[in-house]
Amino acid sequence: MPTMSSLRRLLPYYRPYRGSVAWGLFFVVGSAAFSSVGPWFLRRALDGIRAGAPLKTIWLLAAALIGVSLIGGFGRYWMRELLNGVSRWIEYDLRNDLFRKLETADATYYSRTRTGDLMARLTNDLSAVRTAVGPAIMYLTNTIAGGTFALWFMIQISPRLTLIAALPMALLPVLGIMFGRRIHARFESVQAHFSDLTTLAQENLAGVRIVRAFRQEDAERARFATLNEQYLEKNMRLAQLYGLMQPGFSIFAGLGMVAVIGVGGLLVLDNTISIGSFVAFGMYLGMLTWPLIALGWVINLFQRGAASMTRLLDILDVEPVLKDPEHPRALPAASGGRSVEFRNVGFHYPGEPGSPTRWVLRHISFVAPAGATIGVVGATGSGKSALMDLVPRLFDPQEGEILIDGIPIRDLSVETLRREIGYVPQESFLFSDTIGSNLVYGTSDETAASWAAEIAQLDQTIEQFPGGYDTVLGERGINLSGGQKQRAALARALARRPTIVLLDDALSAVDTHTEAEILRSLRDALTKRTALIASHRVSAIRDATWIIVLEQGRIVEQGRHTELLAAGGRYWALLNRQQLEESIEADAEGDGELAESATEDTINA
Repeated sequence: MPTMSSLRRLLPYYRPYRGSVAWGLFFVVGSAAFSSVGPWFLRRALDGIRAGAPLKTIWLLAAALIGVSLIGGFGRYWMRELLNGVSRWIEYDLRNDLFRKLETADATYYSRTRTGDLMARLTNDLSAVRTAVGPAIMYLTNTIAGGTFALWFMIQISPRLTLIAALPMALLPVLGIMFGRRIHARFESVQAHFSDLTTLAQENLAGVRIVRAFRQEDAERARFATLNEQYLEKNMRLAQLYGLMQPGFSIFAGLGMVAVIGVGGLLVLDNTISIGSFVAFGMYLGMLTWPLIALGWVINLFQRGAASMTRLLDILDVEPVLKDPEHPRALPAASGGRSVEFRNVGFHYPGEPGSPTRWVLRHISFVAPAGATIGVVGATGSGKSALMDLVPRLFDPQEGEILIDGIPIRDLSVETLRREIGYVPQESFLFSDTIGSNLVYGTSDETAASWAAEIAQLDQTIEQFPGGYDTVLGERGINLSGGQKQRAALARALARRPTIVLLDDALSAVDTHTEAEILRSLRDALTKRTALIASHRVSAIRDATWIIVLEQGRIVEQGRHTELLAAGGRYWALLNRQQLEESIEADAEGDGELAESATEDTINA
């Protein structure tokens, strides 16, 4: 079937385990062969008893019957042990490949892919594929082998009876194909809906604080219940289809059994076949009927696996937009940071085909000499974060180029480039691990982590934790405040001792007093390092070597702090507005303290 073609992509995964697969299939065929000999011995025994054969002969036939049953059972054990084991190893390899692919996928992929959808594919879909590559193949081989042996022995007993029994069963493959296509479509729909359900659950768990703050628990429960009900309906439709398929197979198989009993009984009465042959034929017909009934279940497993593999191929076939050059260049040795240059850079985020282009950055040109600190300031939405994302090649610009030490970053391998960079993004992310493990992420230098924590004004905070550096953080560092998370992210970036430091509004959640302390420490830490510091606060970048003012994705001013103030332009207006806001906030705090003091005086009076 065309829908089964996705399973062919799994063939390379069998290669390391071809020995186990071969032995597993050997035991499948062997167990079917020995099991099919049992009714033949029973036939001989029944006919022997009727003919008055010696008791020794009957006992030998009984022993042979027990022997082939034991050997058949031994084969069935090992076929399951080997083929099911291979399916687990293939699942292991496939899961590793999926995770490896997700680790190399670029930011563009994650901007259009939901986390819950990926979780569903890595769990439910992977499990369905595992069932197809192991149990389904085992049962299909058993069905073919068992049916073939049973049919051969039936022909030996009575070709006429075999033909009569096979006529209604000939329609079973047609029935299997008809149901198989519908099962594939319905199972694919079930899996896609499970992705929606998983996404909703994941977003609610990640945003549980927002849900509770806005008192939307009932609304979210209702949304989940609606999706869950739809998921149930889709599963019930799939179950109904499978429920129709199994009785359909059984009916056609049963018609063959009825025909055999009617015609075979007449043949026994006419002495055309013996009682032993009739009993053995009935047992062989049962051995043929069960595989044909099981064929429906096998088709179901393959169709589920094919539908799920199609969804997994969406991950495996992802090609990163950002690729290493065929012959990457090496960076020269550096002792005092590296120069960073933007040459007429223009950038917009990837959009849907046909949608209008909205440039985030345009005509950006500047040079950050080695060891310099460049401040990038501007209002929200001016393009500061986009500019930062371009340096480590999280995205590539559509216009112009960026150079490190005079080498275009497209000519460097991504690993070489990012090894030089310590990046603190606007949204701080911490792993569910100890705070010490978070700080040494990307390095093994615990001394550097302690040094970085001191610069980030985090060392004293860590000492107050119950476990110190061994304190385990909750998901995304939920048991830390926003400012503490930002300081931990800053320490993590500095602990790598990078030559280039990128700080994207890295101190926005830190109070002004702590910010001042961190900035003082950073001056020494950034010595002999090139730094790009983006902030909407002028206080964070006023001591920079050079300051760039962005507005709507373009550089509207640049220069030193004093020069920009003297010019009285956009930078001056931005600073004045921030000072006014700080003054209003200070007055409001003072009024609050005065009102609190007056209240206390009134109470005391």
